[in-house]
Amino acid sequence: MPALPPPETLDIALSRTAKVPLSAQIHAALRDAIRDGRLAGGARLPSWRDLAVQLGVSRGTVRDAYERLIDEQLAVGLGAAGTRVAEGAMAGPSPDGPVKAPSVLELFSSVERAPLPFQMGVPAQDAFPFTLWSRIVGRAARAAAAAPVGYPDPRGHPDLRREIAAVLAIARGIRCTPEQIFVTAGYSGALGLVIRALRLDGATAWMEEPGFPLTRRALHLAGMTVVPVPADAAGIDVDAGLARAPAAGLAVVTPGQQAPLGVTMTLQRRLALLDWASRAGSWIVEDDYLSELQLKGRAAPALASLDRDGRVLHAGTFSKTITPALRLGFLMVPPGLAGLFGEVAACLCPAPTAAMQRAVADFMAGGHYFRHLRRMKRLYAVRQQALLAAMRDTAGVGSPMAVEASGSLSVRLVLPPGSRDIAIAAAAQADGLAPVPLSPWYADGSEAARPRGLLLGITNILERRLSDDCRRLAELVSRHG
Repeated sequence: MPALPPPETLDIALSRTAKVPLSAQIHAALRDAIRDGRLAGGARLPSWRDLAVQLGVSRGTVRDAYERLIDEQLAVGLGAAGTRVAEGAMAGPSPDGPVKAPSVLELFSSVERAPLPFQMGVPAQDAFPFTLWSRIVGRAARAAAAAPVGYPDPRGHPDLRREIAAVLAIARGIRCTPEQIFVTAGYSGALGLVIRALRLDGATAWMEEPGFPLTRRALHLAGMTVVPVPADAAGIDVDAGLARAPAAGLAVVTPGQQAPLGVTMTLQRRLALLDWASRAGSWIVEDDYLSELQLKGRAAPALASLDRDGRVLHAGTFSKTITPALRLGFLMVPPGLAGLFGEVAACLCPAPTAAMQRAVADFMAGGHYFRHLRRMKRLYAVRQQALLAAMRDTAGVGSPMAVEASGSLSVRLVLPPGSRDIAIAAAAQADGLAPVPLSPWYADGSEAARPRGLLLGITNILERRLSDDCRRLAELVSRHG
């Protein structure tokens, strides 16, 4: 391991007359030294006491700076062994240079790391019932190890499929049997199963505009022609879809909470969409990515609850409600397709490992799942309001930024036309923040004409640092916009 860095390497000059807190100044100096390579990965930082004496500040001030570096995964706290610079923490190319839209793989750049402020797509790290979950997982692992030797059901563990069917009936208004449920490797596994079983490779698909970039990319990789269909305050515009591609074989929609706008599809639009699918012989994938996590009121029943002609395939996931580390999702298919999908699952994409399926089934059967969702809804509603207030306070009156609430566990920061939201997001990532650029969610029209903005996840904000994080983000918007 590299030794303690010499004091001149740290180059920490403090201003006691500045409005910026001393701990923030120390953090910024250390962050910059790590990012430009002056502090190598593995280097041991001075102790709180030594650096406090050197700078003439309290140990608590240094501790706050170090804790922030740890939160941003730039440093690792090792207890009595001190604090070291994280391996691989050095920044890449400057975001001030040419910037291109992020690839799909960049969505997974922070795998197996603690979530950053504003990061989307992950539940609250600090509110998960780890003790209970650990006990359930251990019990499920022992049961799986003692199970008879043999191949598991490729459709998914029977207990989990039964629990999912019950939850869909209670929470989403869907009448189905366990035979219609397939456990998949997350939402992407469900989408892949649909494309394979229905032989949609090369077909035309409606895709909400704006819509989840990973879904759009998945459809492209399957050789499908993706037609962007505008979504507004009522959800996907079915009339626009009929005008653009009336014979499309598939529509992928998020009717519960449109991603990323957060609106709920109206009943009129739902019925029109179902009517189109029935008349055209087309299929609808309902991406119910947030399930019951509706922050205001009760979530609307699922689109599949209105389906009378067997055209809707309802896909869900445990990534937002439990943890994405599970890589567990599920697919509910119409009764007439259960046999076909069972064969495809058995031959091409069987369900993931049975141990985790058992654990989720036990979590649901014990009533813990619904209790956890209720707690998270309350917590997320509070955090969304806190982020809205802090961001609006930071932006101030007359700011070119507009701050809007979204129903999809995020807050939207709308930027002026021409703003470089991808560059801002890249700079923020290097600064320990993780907003998502809005423009890649759009595919229609020229790139220059697409709306610009940032999506700020609400699940993992740190309230004690929220004002500072919002200020840092506003500075990045001003600098790179």
